[in-house]
Order: sequence, then structure tokens, then C-alpha cells
Amino acid sequence: MPKNKTQHTLTEVLREAVNSTIESGETFRSLEKQTGVLRQSIMLFARGERGLQLSKADALAAHFGLELRPTE
Repeated sequence: MPKNKTQHTLTEVLREAVNSTIESGETFRSLEKQTGVLRQSIMLFARGERGLQLSKADALAAHFGLELRPTE
């Protein structure tokens, strides 16, 4: 029986987490300090202009409490 879940890419989920955080008042500078990812990289990623190295994506995902799990 197929599940009717909408699948999202890692990029979409991470970009949404970054943008939601910025919209709620967090600054790119604060994210940089908390994650070690340069704010310029975060800004370009948030605008969809660039991707992220896996190590940077890992740091942001850990900050937001996101993790990958295998699907059944």
C-alpha cells in the first residue's frame, strides 16, 4: 500500500529551515557563529543561488535537529 507523503529533497528541507529561521528574526551572522558556516554561504544557499558542501549542510542540519533516515 503506497503512502501519500510528499517527498522533499534535503536541499528543500534545509533551505526551508534556514529561511524560516531568518524570517523569525535570527540573523545570518548568528547562524554563522552557531554553525561555523560562513554567512555568505548561508545567504547564497537561502536565496537558491548556490548549493552547500556536504560538511556545511551537515553543520546546518545538526543545528536545526534534522537527520536523514532510510525509508521503508
